[in-house]
Amino acid sequence: MSNSVAVVTGASQGIGQSTAIRLARDFSSIVLVARDRTKLEETAAAVKAAGATPLVIDCDLSDPPAAKAVVDQALAEFGRIDALLNIAGAVPQIDLFDMTDEQWDNGLALKLHGARRLTIAAWPALKEAKGSVVLMSGNSALFPKAPYAAVGTINAAIVALAKAFSDRGITDGVQVNSVLPGPVMTGRRRSYLKHWASIHDMTEEAATLKFPQEAGIARYGEPEEIAELMAFLVSPAARWMTGSTLRMDGGEVKSI
Repeated sequence: MSNSVAVVTGASQGIGQSTAIRLARDFSSIVLVARDRTKLEETAAAVKAAGATPLVIDCDLSDPPAAKAVVDQALAEFGRIDALLNIAGAVPQIDLFDMTDEQWDNGLALKLHGARRLTIAAWPALKEAKGSVVLMSGNSALFPKAPYAAVGTINAAIVALAKAFSDRGITDGVQVNSVLPGPVMTGRRRSYLKHWASIHDMTEEAATLKFPQEAGIARYGEPEEIAELMAFLVSPAARWMTGSTLRMDGGEVKSI
């Protein structure tokens, strides 16, 4: 898609980084958004090597003015926005009865409100381009549990938000979908497994094997696999798909 621009949040690591690099094969320019500029520069180098022009914007999307600033910079540099992939958002996995109001608010501020504000700020440009939006949720939206109540609650809200945006998008010509990944082996998950192993007196190898077994899956997913789904959703091949919630989880969710 020549002269096309994709904005990817959470582009400094994990699924966001893999998605940005994958989209560099399809889009001419990629706007990379996250808080860590050093890591964003690493993503930018990979995006450039893959054939696209990167624009690095280091900011905190939980800060309300950040959304407009990102859109303004993207439009000033490239003049258009064809796709927005809302991937940023780390929510702590803390038990329902142990979470503080501040921890709840922090999770909501970035993943939910950050995505909401950025999508609204980018909407006029997306409407003009007849563009696409993807909001990343997670499988916990379907089965929220006490040990990770905030993750499940916020992910469920993301799915509902995507549905609302897609309803408006039918009128405005903007395609909106949400994605629910299952357990994916990112740097954040590796850190969590290391911590979990230490508090349960297990080796990291044992902890890494235990989680897929408990989830009833053969293995963890890879960020690059989710990136391929993201790329499909913002491609012309998926244009009639809107308002959909797609799971990619190795079979973790057993219900129909």
